[in-house]
Amino acid sequence: MVTTIDRGRYTCALDSDPKIVITAITARELGKAAVVVGDQVDLVGDLSGAEGSLARIVRVMDRKKSLRRSADDSDSSERVLVANADQLAIVVAATQPEPQPRLIDRCLIAGWHENMKLILIITKIDLASPVDLVNSYQDLVSQIMTINKESDLTKIIKVLNNHTTVLVGSSGVGKSTLVNSLLPSTLRRTGEVNLVTGRGRHTSTSAEAMMLEENSWIIDTPGIRTFGIAHVPTETIGHAFSDLQPYLAKCLKSCLHSQIDCGLNAITENEIELTKRADSLRRLIAAKTIDL
Repeated sequence: MVTTIDRGRYTCALDSDPKIVITAITARELGKAAVVVGDQVDLVGDLSGAEGSLARIVRVMDRKKSLRRSADDSDSSERVLVANADQLAIVVAATQPEPQPRLIDRCLIAGWHENMKLILIITKIDLASPVDLVNSYQDLVSQIMTINKESDLTKIIKVLNNHTTVLVGSSGVGKSTLVNSLLPSTLRRTGEVNLVTGRGRHTSTSAEAMMLEENSWIIDTPGIRTFGIAHVPTETIGHAFSDLQPYLAKCLKSCLHSQIDCGLNAITENEIELTKRADSLRRLIAAKTIDL
């Protein structure tokens, strides 16, 4: 399994003994960007893991899943972030930085598109209440966990066991702090949030897969500020909003959710959260209409 990539060098963990770490390069015929963190690969050459040894990646196994994003909503080309993760854990802070619902929605849609189990981890609950976030997403994800720096992580570890879980989120939300708490030996760099802009500094510069326990991996990724979903079919976006399905079921098949007869118009002004969710769906759909 490919665990890190750095300047043309691929760090791999052997399936037979993940503690043996192999440094490898790719065979020329594979081309550029053919291998990502999480890929299962075939190696030839020196597999001892000794200092200075070097193996070669000669084959990339078919991916079971791949978390992908496009550069923006006008770019139909996509980039694979990580391969073979079966769980997507979106990490968001209750505050500092403030939650970005539209970014969360986009990550959910990308994970939904790959049939990944979706988890929301809310950090910094000692600084602000997570109630609004929990209410907004409790019907959209498989599980929501709320933590601070002093929290017991037993429940999170249980959810991560026997899975490969990719962590995504904005800079400063506490992904690296969470990884350091789960795996103190990793010591991923952490950063502070800029009090003026409300944004965090990028501390993780590349994706890295780390073994939590046997058959359990977590993949930390660099902080994100955008998440293009141009590669996701329009109908998938609607399916990701399970809380809106009773209204979407009333739409015509060709509905772009901007028409007068759209089923979403049945949502009343008093249903504030559903109104917000419908607005988020419509904005995402609008970004996709260029592809229709």
